[in-house]
Amino acid sequence: MSLHDEAARALKEWPAPSPAQEELRLAYLEHLTAHPDGMGKPCKAGHLTASALVIDPAGGRVLLTLHRKLKMWLQMGGHCEPGDATLADAALREAREESGIARGLELLPGGPVRLDRHHTPCAWHLDVQFAAVAPEGAVARISDESLDLRWFRYDEVAAVADESVVRLVDGARALL
Repeated sequence: MSLHDEAARALKEWPAPSPAQEELRLAYLEHLTAHPDGMGKPCKAGHLTASALVIDPAGGRVLLTLHRKLKMWLQMGGHCEPGDATLADAALREAREESGIARGLELLPGGPVRLDRHHTPCAWHLDVQFAAVAPEGAVARISDESLDLRWFRYDEVAAVADESVVRLVDGARALL
């Protein structure tokens, strides 16, 4: 099964947690129907991306990256790549690459936490957002894609990140 088909399947099965999320879910499915290339960067009408919020539940913290290009504190994430079999695989790969935590990250069960559509310099990103639990004692290492990498307590996120990240933290915490 192609990543495009797998993403459509996953979105069809995902139980959106709110009417606004249901609206986005349907918009993502419409996008995939209209754009056979809608999973990749070449699709200038927008493309699905995958991200993962790295969480340390025991410490009550999340790991955020100061994105090199956007200069914003964000969860780990980005474009899907040809080797990604699923959106979850893409999110986990991005989390490993950008956090430097090579082993032990585990996605929360149940699929995505939420969806978020936002405009970037390359196109609209239709982001499918997951959450990954870090192993005890995980040591983060900054990647070339980041200016900084830092653990923030849950109550600190709103002071450094935008509403999308705050909503992702809230959604992930509700699933823990």
